[in-house]
Amino acid sequence: MNVHEYQAKSLLAQFNIPVPQGGLAETPAQARAVAETLPGPVWVVKAQIHAGGRGKGGGVKVCKSLDAVEEAAGAILGMQLVTHQTGPEGKKVHKVWVEQGTNVARELYLAVVLDRTAQCLSVMASPDGGMDIEEVAQNTPDHIHIVRLDGSHSIWPFQARALFAGCGLNPKQVNAAAALAMNLVRLAVAKDAVLVEINPLAVTDAGDIVALDAKMNFDESALKRHPDVAAMEDQEECDPLEFKARQLGVNYVRLGGYVGTMVNGAGLAMATMDAIKNAGAEPANFLDAGGGANEEMVAAGFEVMLSDPHVRGILINIFGGILHCDVVASGVVNAARKVNLQLPLVVRLEGTNVEAGRKILAESGLNFQTATSMAEAARKIADATRG
Repeated sequence: MNVHEYQAKSLLAQFNIPVPQGGLAETPAQARAVAETLPGPVWVVKAQIHAGGRGKGGGVKVCKSLDAVEEAAGAILGMQLVTHQTGPEGKKVHKVWVEQGTNVARELYLAVVLDRTAQCLSVMASPDGGMDIEEVAQNTPDHIHIVRLDGSHSIWPFQARALFAGCGLNPKQVNAAAALAMNLVRLAVAKDAVLVEINPLAVTDAGDIVALDAKMNFDESALKRHPDVAAMEDQEECDPLEFKARQLGVNYVRLGGYVGTMVNGAGLAMATMDAIKNAGAEPANFLDAGGGANEEMVAAGFEVMLSDPHVRGILINIFGGILHCDVVASGVVNAARKVNLQLPLVVRLEGTNVEAGRKILAESGLNFQTATSMAEAARKIADATRG
């Protein structure tokens, strides 16, 4: 789960990481009122969306008067901000963050990230702050310094200092940056974050180390342990179908295709999507009903899937174990009747109570096809939805 910059900065402050003073605004007048409470003579107005590259898209403006703050907020609020991370459709700006200007002498990069290859948290630092880290890695990989954390998920002081040894800082600044990095690790571990990024990490004219921007992403599976983080979710930034599915307890991810899929088990879901693509079609979603799903959950997931206007047909691929085939069949029938299903439907059931499940489908009166293998099911739904 992503959070906004202002939310990320509130978490940084909780872990004693310096951030500029600022405030949130939803109208130009509010933005001016916030600026009046902050030290001048320079303020920065920043669009709050879940995407990077906001400055390049016109979503960050430096202002040298209160009138300019109000004017900048008016220009940013309501705009459809397009960046390299939003896609061509962009994202609508509903809030801006107004903060005091900072006299920046240097810009660094610092992040704690889940390294899936090394299967641990890693801390990354670079003297090339203010740039996309992917660009730095491609052009000057020797400018990225990495420390991989051990099983205790902590970083030693000497490791933290080593991250900044080649960044051109004086000893006092190295110690300050190292302490900041150690606090950042504490934050990532305490909140089950998969990414905590500060870019840029600024060295001010006065020699202080300050987090000018922040991006955070949290493990959604761990949110039940962190109600404070879960409360930061912005529904306006979520895919509406994914948000609805999450509220219903269904594991659903929208994709870019047109064949809706329902399976039980992530591995089976991946195999099913591969089979659909091999048959020449494109999956519209990842929907894992799970091993312990009941009839109501299956019906809810089915309804969410059918709410996607791009879906031309449905493939149900279930291997009955803990989730019995008759439960799936009842859920599918109930959902199809509730939404008056008119789309092609292909069902493949195998496993526990499969005969009972097939009987429920056969007696339902629904217009559907059956298949005995995953490849056959994929071919049938591809043929039914082609064109």
